[in-house]
Amino acid sequence: MAKNSDGKYNKILASAIDVISEKGFEKTSVSDVVKKAGIAQGTFYLYFSSKNALIPAIADNLLTITLERIKEKSQGEENFWDILAIIIDETFSITDTYRDVIVLCYSGLAIDYSMEKWESIYQPYYLWLESIMEKAIQNNEIIADIQVGWTARTVINVIENAAERFLISNAQDDTLEVFKIEIFNFIKRSLAK
Repeated sequence: MAKNSDGKYNKILASAIDVISEKGFEKTSVSDVVKKAGIAQGTFYLYFSSKNALIPAIADNLLTITLERIKEKSQGEENFWDILAIIIDETFSITDTYRDVIVLCYSGLAIDYSMEKWESIYQPYYLWLESIMEKAIQNNEIIADIQVGWTARTVINVIENAAERFLISNAQDDTLEVFKIEIFNFIKRSLAK
């Protein structure tokens, strides 16, 4: 069933994220999720066929939260480099807050779902960054000699990989701020005019 307007779908997702963060996916039951959500177990199955069906929905929800936060913080910003700094900050913030759930989403989508599902979840984010990059090309902020779709995906992947490496894998060669500056500078050297 599709997302609904009465809030039960989002209540189930929020509860699932909380319970899974606390207990881990394997130890979480549908009963735990519905108890936390304050809904009947039958209601859960109106929206999800199983506990595993939560994984792509949680991934989609986290990406929606990330994109909404990035859009909100970058509203009114015209400079590509300011927007890039916001993307980096928000990606690191979301990754820090939801690290256990992100690991679950990666492993669950890799095992139970195709890469096409993953790509469809990311499509709104990719398209948004593509439009930002096209404006940056028009404003002579970044080089025009790029394939915008591929570059947008690569920029998002590089930032997420860096955040996950620092916050999840604990590959902390430097402080968080130095790490974020290095990612920013790496992308800027690749795209600056």
